[in-house]
Amino acid sequence: MTTSVLLTDQEPTTRGFLERHLALSGFELVAEAEMRPDVVVAGTDRDLARWRGEAPVIVLGEQDAEVDDRLRAFRLGCDDYVSRPFHYDELVERIRAVVRRTRPEEAVRLVAGPLELDARARVVLIHGRPMPVSRREYALLRRLAVEPTRTFTRAELLRDIWEYHAAARTRALDVVVSRLRRKLRLYAPNDELLETVWGVGYRLLAELPGPSGS
Repeated sequence: MTTSVLLTDQEPTTRGFLERHLALSGFELVAEAEMRPDVVVAGTDRDLARWRGEAPVIVLGEQDAEVDDRLRAFRLGCDDYVSRPFHYDELVERIRAVVRRTRPEEAVRLVAGPLELDARARVVLIHGRPMPVSRREYALLRRLAVEPTRTFTRAELLRDIWEYHAAARTRALDVVVSRLRRKLRLYAPNDELLETVWGVGYRLLAELPGPSGS
């Protein structure tokens, strides 16, 4: 899965350099309004309050930053602190390390309300009954079931499931959602499990998942 990065550093030279090189290194640069990023690279610790609990933050400290500046950033909740001038390759590895530490492990089995998904067998059960799904339908259900209380934007789902890395005019997601809704209503007629959040994306109307297995 491609790692999405939100750059909030406003220093023109640093920002321009990172925009060019992070894209070449395989990262996806996103705008704040598009999706929740996998990691935020911030120019100051002022962004920490905005992203605390939402996404990990790496602060790019000023060249004359002192120990107290670094300590303050960590106390405010930053996940890593890199002083300028920084070595680009080191920053890349720090981004990858932060994402590894903070990205939840994918469970073999997910339970979300009446839904149960088994990653090994790629099986979906609803109220204990197997429901046939296509590869895309399974991928969409599993992505939503990992965080069933969260609304996923269209851009996130197109990126994670179809690997579209730019705003795309496509009906692929809508077609899969429509097919899934028909199946879910057939197997769980009393449950409205897939919600459209207009202007944003989709979420699963189910209880938090209960992972098990290894």
